[in-house]
Amino acid sequence: MTMLEFVILIGFALVILGVVLAAIRLVRGPTLADRIVALDLMTVQLVSFGGLTALRSGSAGFLDVAVVLALVGFLATVCLARYLERRILLKAEELI
Repeated sequence: MTMLEFVILIGFALVILGVVLAAIRLVRGPTLADRIVALDLMTVQLVSFGGLTALRSGSAGFLDVAVVLALVGFLATVCLARYLERRILLKAEELI
């Protein structure tokens, strides 16, 4: 096993650990903002998983998947943040 293969293996283990911990935060919350951040973190980690897979296999096809996932994750985070902002504004208007 070369040094690169060993480092990629450690990278896979750390990414999987990060996804599991972010999934726990996604389920536990306690607020919607925490869940949005956890979902965004999971997306970033899955993009890095695609990059590690591309390194290990030597195929650039996984990089295309990672870029598309990054774009979809960004759009989802922006949409959820706008939803959260509108929800907060509506609650503020009810108080007035």
